[in-house]
Amino acid sequence: MKQFVLSLGAIYGFLSVALGAFGAHGLKKILSAEKLQSFEVGVRYQLTHALLLLLMGFFLNFQSSTERYAAYFLALGITLFSGSIYVLSFSEKLPFSVKFLGPVTPIGGLFLLLAWASLVYIFAKGNFSN
Repeated sequence: MKQFVLSLGAIYGFLSVALGAFGAHGLKKILSAEKLQSFEVGVRYQLTHALLLLLMGFFLNFQSSTERYAAYFLALGITLFSGSIYVLSFSEKLPFSVKFLGPVTPIGGLFLLLAWASLVYIFAKGNFSN
């Protein structure tokens, strides 16, 4: 599990830097300022939470179910939150509607909150496994 979390954190980090560079240099002429700003929010949240995944991978051993759930919640939250924002940023350019993704963003945010709440619980109880 530890290797999975570290690898996933590194992958999400890599992708956030690549997407951030793409957004800063390649999307200015394609997206409106508002859509570009939304895209950048997705990148910022992805990078922030990729770093959290790396920290979790370094400091937790994932022996408890709460530690494992925190990692799963975080991975799912990053994918749903940032991923839906990326797609929604291109909504005006796509030949089909992606409005169904509107509710996915807050669901992803809920999973991010669950991950943070799990960490609060782990640290408040003092029973993390490292």
